[in-house]
Parts: sequence; structure tokens; C-alpha cells
Amino acid sequence: MALNLIWIIFFLIAFITALVRLIFFGDTEIFKTIIDGVFDSAGTSVQIAIGLIGVLAMFLGFLNIGEKAGAINFLSRIIGPFFSKLFPEVPKNHPSMGHMVMNFSANLLGLDNAATPFGLKAMKSLQELNPVKDQASNAQIMFMVLHASGLTIIPVSIIAQRAILKSNDPTSIFIPCMIVTFVATVVALTVVAIKQKINLFQPVILLWVGGISVLIGALVYFLHLHSNYIDPFSKIFSNGLILLLFVIFIIGGLVRRINVYESFIEGAKQGFQVAVTVIPYLVAMLVAISVIRSCGVLDFITGGIGSFFHLLGINNDFVPALPTALMRPLSGAAGRGMMITAMQQYGPDSFIGKLSCIFQGTTDSTFYIVALYFGSIGISKTRYTIPVSLLADLSAIITAILISYIFFVH
Repeated sequence: MALNLIWIIFFLIAFITALVRLIFFGDTEIFKTIIDGVFDSAGTSVQIAIGLIGVLAMFLGFLNIGEKAGAINFLSRIIGPFFSKLFPEVPKNHPSMGHMVMNFSANLLGLDNAATPFGLKAMKSLQELNPVKDQASNAQIMFMVLHASGLTIIPVSIIAQRAILKSNDPTSIFIPCMIVTFVATVVALTVVAIKQKINLFQPVILLWVGGISVLIGALVYFLHLHSNYIDPFSKIFSNGLILLLFVIFIIGGLVRRINVYESFIEGAKQGFQVAVTVIPYLVAMLVAISVIRSCGVLDFITGGIGSFFHLLGINNDFVPALPTALMRPLSGAAGRGMMITAMQQYGPDSFIGKLSCIFQGTTDSTFYIVALYFGSIGISKTRYTIPVSLLADLSAIITAILISYIFFVH
């Protein structure tokens, strides 16, 4: 219902905005611009799905080896006490626990390509427990919202992009990103827990959340003192961890005496199937995003927000960075484009350039991952997944603005 409503609203807003621009401003090119964007987005959707085939095939192949070797069940037993509190409907030691752990771990390290297949595998496992196959279960909603909040330790791709654009201090956005994304995750977890009547003050939850907070805080503090270690740390630790997982899975498979090669092929075949399955969902969502972007309504929104804060006498220097914040929940690629444009126009070390990077480095592409993850298992009724995810996005935007003024305006 939520996706259906949003899809309709996007098209209606785009059409009405286009009519206004044609009638009152004489913009005779507006309809052509929108339709060109629609065709481009449709083609991009297929390209994204095709691009996913290889990555999905590889990771799902190794995941299949790990699952048969017992690695997934091992992870489930370790994380089980904590996740059993957040996911009370999921049986103890269920494979989905391990899949979710691996997805969250990949997100923490900024490994988008690794997180996606882990997340798809987790959703498929949770779907096995879902009594209503076309409607998201409580467990799937909790997983999706936590995933959408995008908790990340090191925004590797953002730092790399800043370096490419000749920033004098590419890592300056590291700590602000960490703070903002942590706030978004806490907000998402709290809201869903209240909605599902989960007690967050249980000792196990407090211990895990507190422990993770301390570890993240210690890492942030260390890398802040030694900022020159951020890039080598991310390259060595992040990529080394993936390779280590692959080796562990293979060794586990040999110990269990399974046919490692055939198990890999069996799992890899699922990559193609998943990629093809999500194409219609990606086309539907990216086309809707395209029309809302091409009609110019985003420019109107940001201009209105700037005027509003100006009338209130509040500093509105953050407004030029808002297109990145507004596009990020809709499309990661579009948000990245807005971020790069902001850095090119204002400079990577400007307030706007840094704030745009923080917007891009916090939370995930809500509508994209909803279309991808739920679409891969045929769920059309997402319940309150999108509203809660957007609330987390809003908290990230507000926190990013406040943190940026604290860190970068003196």
C-alpha cells in the first residue's frame, strides 16, 4: 500500500509541476525532459540488475558453501541472545540470524557490494518464517529499517571521492558521518521497538548496544588521532575480512567433506535469478524517482526551505546541500551525483561540500533497498517500513546540519 501510494503521488506531483511550468513559465521542454529521464531510468534499472548478477553470484556462491559448512549457524549462536530480543519471532539459531549479522557487518565497514547479497539472503531466510507471504513481517521490518539507517564506521567511497576532487582533508567528514549515522540507527531501532512492543532496556540489549557503542567510539577516537591510517585501515581490514570469510567458508566445507565447487555453483545460480526478479521493481521505483527529479520540484522545495529559514532569521547556509539529502533516500546514485556537483560548485572543503558528503554518507537509499529487498521475495505490502525509515532519514538530516555547524563553522 505504501509503495503504491508513493508511486502514484510522485507521478501526480511531476505532472502538475510540469503543467505549471508550461502554462506559467512557458517551459516547452519540460515534458520532453521528464520523458527522457523516464527512458534513461528504465535503462539504468536494467543495467543495475545486470551489474548485480556477477556480485550476487559470487557472494551467494560462497554463502552457500558457508551455510553447508555450518558457518551461518555458528554466527547465529553467537549473536542469537541479542538478536532473539530484537527479532522475537525468529527461532533461536535460525540461519537468518547469521545472514543478518553478515549484512550489518558489511554495512559497518562500508562494503555496499558485500552487504547487498547478505541482505537479500537474510530477507529470503526471514520470508520462510513469514505467514503472510505478500506482507512484510515484524522481523523483516526491523531488519529493513536497521539496514536503511545505514550504520557505517568508515564512509570509504565518500572519502575517496573527496580525495579525487583534491580536498585538502578528505577524512574531515569521517567523525561527523559516524555520529550522524549512529543517531539515525538509534532512532530507527527505538521507533520500531516501540511499534513492535520490544523492551530495549533488557540487559542483553543494553550490553550489546553499549558494547558496540564503546568499540565504535574507541575506533573513531583512534582514527581521529591518526587520520592518516583511515585509508590503509579500510583497505586492509575491510577487504581482508571478506577474503578471510571466503577462506573460512572453504576450509569449513573441506572439514565437513562437502563438494565446495558444486556448492558454490549451486549458490551462484541464485544470483542470476535474484537479479532478474528485481528488474520490474527497480524499473517502477527508479522511473518514479526520475519524474520527481526531472520536473524540478526538488529545486522548488529547497528554495522554499531556504526562504522559510531566512524569514525566521535562522542561518540557511545549509540549503544548497539539501538536494543531496533529498535525493539520498530516493537513489544512492542520484545522491552521489548531487554530492559531487556540490563539491565541484562550492569546493570539497567548503561548508556545503562537506555537508553534502555527510548527507551522502549517512543512512541508505530507502526506496531503492525497499524495492530491491522486498521485490526479491515478492512482498508488496511493506506496512510501516518506509515511514520509519524516512523518520530515520529526517533525524540524520537534522543531526548532520547541527553537527556540521559544530565541526565546520567557527
